[in-house]
Amino acid sequence: MAKFKHYYLIRIAYLGYRLHGWQKQPDVKTVHLMIDRTLRFVFENDEFKTLGASRTDAMVSASDSAFELFINQELPENFEEKFQWNLPPDIYFKSIEKVDQKFNIIQSVSVKTYRYFFCFGEKPNPLTASFMAWYPEVWDLELLEKGIKLFEGTHNFKSFCTQPKEGIEFIRTIEKAELHKNDKLTANFIPEESYYIEFISKGFVRNQVRLMVGALYLLSTQRLSLQNLEKALVEHYDFNNQLIIAHASGLHLTAVEFGDE
Repeated sequence: MAKFKHYYLIRIAYLGYRLHGWQKQPDVKTVHLMIDRTLRFVFENDEFKTLGASRTDAMVSASDSAFELFINQELPENFEEKFQWNLPPDIYFKSIEKVDQKFNIIQSVSVKTYRYFFCFGEKPNPLTASFMAWYPEVWDLELLEKGIKLFEGTHNFKSFCTQPKEGIEFIRTIEKAELHKNDKLTANFIPEESYYIEFISKGFVRNQVRLMVGALYLLSTQRLSLQNLEKALVEHYDFNNQLIIAHASGLHLTAVEFGDE
């Protein structure tokens, strides 16, 4: 990347339901595209670069995400206000801080936290669809908790990765995996019986969280055994071609922390 004079860490939140993920793609709206489009309007030029800390998938939301801004000019007066008010309504500017040239937004990440929000059984109000997944089958919560705990620690997550790039490291460590009754997303239309699964790790392979939740869905609806789930964390396992990628709208990136924080 070319040399720049100024470097900033910017934190944002976004509702991913109508967006096609973070990464720019032809002919669709993505978070990165809308960020750069807004900055171009605020700066009145395109003499800057941006790099995200995490590439979320289409329809995935974030209450705490971050990107780095590289720029040569000083930030314009009232930058924060201008940036906030010109972002689309489903992207929110949270904060900005200056960092030095040595800061690397990819390599400096120390922890990422994802939460997967879901409910099951009776169909919920459709207003929940943008940020919570619904499954018609009843889940066995006791079995679910046992399955979740299998993911904690260091494992081979090859079985929980789609389209891996050559040379990717499948051995990852999940510091914490827990089931919680939902007390984070609250509104009068949200089901009383709703839950979230929290995963904390330095990094995840592609689609890892949604595939883990997909496996837990099979386990909790009696279509996968604990023994085979445990086997999948040791060696590649095809789940008898049953494994699904869990609904994207339930997944939220809730924290990105950096090594110097």
